[in-house]
Amino acid sequence: MELAQQYGTPLYVMSEDEIRRVCRSYAGSFQEFYGGHGRPIYASKAFCCKEICRIVASEGLDIEVVSGGELYTALEAGVPGENIHFQGNNKTLQELQFALDSNVGDIVVDNLSELHALDRLAGTSNKTAKISLRIKPGIDAHTHEFIRTGQIDSKFGLDLASGEAFAAAKESRDLQNVKLIGLHCHIGSQIMEKEPFIHAAEVMLELYCQVTEEVGQELEHINLGGGFGIHYTEKDDFIPYNAYMEAVSQKLHALCKEKGIRLPKIFIEPGRSVVGEAGITLYTVGNIKKIPQVRNYVSIDGGMFENPRYALYQSDYTCLIANKANQPANYVATIAGKCCESGDLIQEHTNIQSPEEGDILAVLSTGAYNYSMASNYNRNLRPACVMVHKGESRVIIKGETYQDLLRNDV
Repeated sequence: MELAQQYGTPLYVMSEDEIRRVCRSYAGSFQEFYGGHGRPIYASKAFCCKEICRIVASEGLDIEVVSGGELYTALEAGVPGENIHFQGNNKTLQELQFALDSNVGDIVVDNLSELHALDRLAGTSNKTAKISLRIKPGIDAHTHEFIRTGQIDSKFGLDLASGEAFAAAKESRDLQNVKLIGLHCHIGSQIMEKEPFIHAAEVMLELYCQVTEEVGQELEHINLGGGFGIHYTEKDDFIPYNAYMEAVSQKLHALCKEKGIRLPKIFIEPGRSVVGEAGITLYTVGNIKKIPQVRNYVSIDGGMFENPRYALYQSDYTCLIANKANQPANYVATIAGKCCESGDLIQEHTNIQSPEEGDILAVLSTGAYNYSMASNYNRNLRPACVMVHKGESRVIIKGETYQDLLRNDV
């Protein structure tokens, strides 16, 4: 309530303490299960701004980026290029050149066309590009169809089953200006099971051995991606992150022992799990429309322009009236945004405390893919974001003004 009064609404609020706690949990698990042989990489698409990059980097995490803009942000935050991993299924030539010029330590090649384009650019720049290959391991992660990425029918990566991935490894060996150092996969997001990660680790280690033995290419690492689930509501069957890490580690150590090989360096790419539960969004309640025997619309001063996830995925959230949080949540509401769209909803038929105009509505676990996906739809302003640390708050992203909306207009 103090933050809403001080900064206004809508307002993104992030907990630095929670972000650091999760980062340390991941980093500690690498010490425990891999002897520090590898590290976590923050998938910055979950929430990318300079301060977030600075915080996770200070905790020893590398940074994954998927665009020139994310790369620029990480560099401006002081992250060394060698600690950046550049993903993406259709990187432009300008982005690839930017990565080369910035000495990015790992460019994750998505397809053969990109492989050859990067080789040409690196040759012109007199550089050797360090690359990984993104692999489609053919694993269904049992998540929403829009956020499954490891199956054969995906726009991402090189297909394992058809031999495309192995062929790409052979081609990269013969190119003059790229050096293949690793393999990468990502099977989806908001995954609440250990088994898909264990299976992915098994499949990727098999390919790692095949490339090493049959291609004669010595690799350094396997990147198993991210996708670890978080709590959005009480029904989410949450698995502690250390449980994922331990289970995958046991499988990898056992397979390496069986094959008589040294464990490769292991990377993972948590994003949502680093920042998701560390964030809440605050709104002011506006009009309330009660449609008898249909629903109760509770309108807020935000909407799909600053949180489009319900419109995209029908994502579940926990909502509450912040100034009445100790009261029973026995009012069934549909939380409606202010955009001129019938589908501009944050949640439907959710239980909150009895609302009144002027109340402050809090939506929990909004730290991931909210600011990242925000837009100026209907020429609404993207909200400010404040970071809270040990009871003190500071602005890390300024709220937009109407002048900002017109900045690029001619």
